Amino acid sequence: MRFLAGLFGRRARLRWLHLIIGGALLMPYFLVGTVLVGMAGGGGQLFSSLPAQFVAFGLALPMAAVTGFFALVRPLSVAAARALCGVPPAVLADGPARTRQARVRTAGWYTLHLALGGIISGATLALPPFAVAVIALPFFAGLRETWLLDGPEALREPWALALAPFAGLAMLLALALAAAVAGEVLARRAPVLLGPTPEDRLAAAERRAADLAVRNRLARELHDSVGHALSAVTLQAGAARRVLDRDPEFVREALTAIEETTRRTVGELDSVLGLLRQDGEPDEEGTAYGPGLDALGGLLAHCGVPVAYEREGDPEDPGVVDPVVAREAYRIVQEGLSNALRHGGGDAASPVRLLIAVRERERELMIVMENPLGEQPAVARPGGGRGLRGVAERAVLLGGRAEAGPYDGVWRLTARLPLTTAEATGTADRAEGRR
Repeated sequence: MRFLAGLFGRRARLRWLHLIIGGALLMPYFLVGTVLVGMAGGGGQLFSSLPAQFVAFGLALPMAAVTGFFALVRPLSVAAARALCGVPPAVLADGPARTRQARVRTAGWYTLHLALGGIISGATLALPPFAVAVIALPFFAGLRETWLLDGPEALREPWALALAPFAGLAMLLALALAAAVAGEVLARRAPVLLGPTPEDRLAAAERRAADLAVRNRLARELHDSVGHALSAVTLQAGAARRVLDRDPEFVREALTAIEETTRRTVGELDSVLGLLRQDGEPDEEGTAYGPGLDALGGLLAHCGVPVAYEREGDPEDPGVVDPVVAREAYRIVQEGLSNALRHGGGDAASPVRLLIAVRERERELMIVMENPLGEQPAVARPGGGRGLRGVAERAVLLGGRAEAGPYDGVWRLTARLPLTTAEATGTADRAEGRR
């Protein structure tokens, strides 16, 4: 039963159909080959000459191989192999064949598919009618006077006629076996000839890296904006609840801070969603999505802790600090404030020192944040600890560096960023070229 299922099961039937499609694709090339053979041989009964048909078949295959070099042949062949050959999708390449190696492999597959398909298709068209006629010989006397028994006299013997049905069934079984073997050959060669080349694997790895970078960027944005807002709102709401009956003025200020924090966070969330909708590309004016250092005042005013802000130079000037750097610096300060809320032990009165300095000589923007450590370590959150890693990633992606940790009785966050980035320089160069 397993043997018959291998010959006539669903997979075998699909592979047989795949071979017949290959034979149909071979027909235009075969017809051109017959024309060439006819011209060389002076015409005559070409289709009745088996050697001439083999020559035409041999001429058709190189022409099919040339067609296989076209880039779009690979995605069509891959789609057919996945649907009809039973080849796992993961082992086949996606997209057109761009490199020479990929096109050579595709041409080899296309030629093999059409060659085997032409043979199996021809046998499928010619053999079943003949086999049925052989099976019917003992039952129809008229068939015995036709060309079917135009041969040795022994074929007319009763024992030969009695074996005719078995011979016909054997022909049909041999045809099914040949189709199954040809289909298995194609299925085994598909991963080699239609599989990804080293260049395809490299391109796929680059696409995965780009997708991962976008996901990490979105994760950093959400963590720093929404995470900071939730930390600040939680602290302010808790403090307001504790003094609700004693200090209505403090409660009013806390509610105002919560309102401002949530309003600002909604705007930042729109910016993050803009990164998702437009693949993180700059807007029409060439600036990055999200707030920069010029929006630092609103953040510090409603962050939940008092901040002593010092600055050297003019970090809020977009002519001094590139907007992309200013945006990342804003997020770093935001994460530093979130750490102050946590590492300060939840004490809203814990002062935070913030220094942002523009160092023209070093061509860098320096950020230093310090806050007293709490009496108890911050409670570890499941899945937490991504904020400082995100700060380091932001700095490294800009070509800078960042570090954070306990230092001389305080929690210190230090980041050094370049005043300009390669991205900003490239944008300026393109704008200069357009002028």
